[in-house]
Amino acid sequence: MSASGGTRAIVAALGANLAIAVSKFVAFAFSGSSSMLAEGVHSMADSGNQFLLLIGGKRAQREATPQHPFGYGRERYIYAFLVSIVLFSVGGMFAIYEGYEKITHPHAIEHWYWPVGVLAFAILAEGFSFRTAIKESNQLRGTLSWAQFIRRAKAPELPVVLLEDFGALIGLLLALGGVGLALLTGDGVWDGIGTVCIGVLLVLIALVLAAETKSLLLGEAAGADVIQQIERATVDGETVTRIIHMRTLHLGPEELLVAAKIAVRHDDTATEVAAAIDAAEARVRAAVPIARVIYLEPDIYSETEAAKGPDREATPGGPAPHSDSH
Repeated sequence: MSASGGTRAIVAALGANLAIAVSKFVAFAFSGSSSMLAEGVHSMADSGNQFLLLIGGKRAQREATPQHPFGYGRERYIYAFLVSIVLFSVGGMFAIYEGYEKITHPHAIEHWYWPVGVLAFAILAEGFSFRTAIKESNQLRGTLSWAQFIRRAKAPELPVVLLEDFGALIGLLLALGGVGLALLTGDGVWDGIGTVCIGVLLVLIALVLAAETKSLLLGEAAGADVIQQIERATVDGETVTRIIHMRTLHLGPEELLVAAKIAVRHDDTATEVAAAIDAAEARVRAAVPIARVIYLEPDIYSETEAAKGPDREATPGGPAPHSDSH
């Protein structure tokens, strides 16, 4: 659902941004408004970003290879991170530069009806794209707030499109304000100020996207609700008595790795332990279909060992063992 919903939102945003970009560049050509130029570049950058997301989604579907045994699911995160870079450099920094130039060398806006008409059209088109992204996101968001959804979503496409469309709508309002004040006062500096505000907004959104996609690239665990489902499915109370410890890792938005040490009875035979592991894996896959890669290690639970707490040196991310030098 997240993949198809994300694709629909991307295609809607791509169509809207291409149409808007053309109209903004036409408005800039007739009016000379720097806000229109910045907004045109912004829309082109957004269109390129949607292409990147589509490419990432396609490349992530490749089959696993001996060199990449866990597949290519994380390509979607890589391309989402590229989106944040494009938005920061092409969109945000260009707008700030163009706004600075307009403030230092202001000139009046000509043919005011071009930028105003294009901005009105762009607001309608971006509103349609934003509405599509909201509709698709609501199917996955559940009871989460919008901020929580953007922070916790494992599929990057919908949060990226949501933030881009939200930023685009705010940017259009800023452009409309800059153009309107420039027309009312006859001072083109206001157009430049609006352009700088657009650039700052894009930089902030790009930084948020970069932070979120960086976390996904580093590797995020499953959500708390998913972990609880895995725990309930793994332990049956008879062959698997408890989970000693467990690690989960998203190999992609719809692919989860589960590694756990499970407690079995001390008098179980090897055949019984193997059957218990197979049954536990089947239960986990039934409860959490995205749990594609599962490694279960049987052990005998010891309260004495458990009381010692986790071994940091044996834990991924823990300190490296120290060796004495003589």
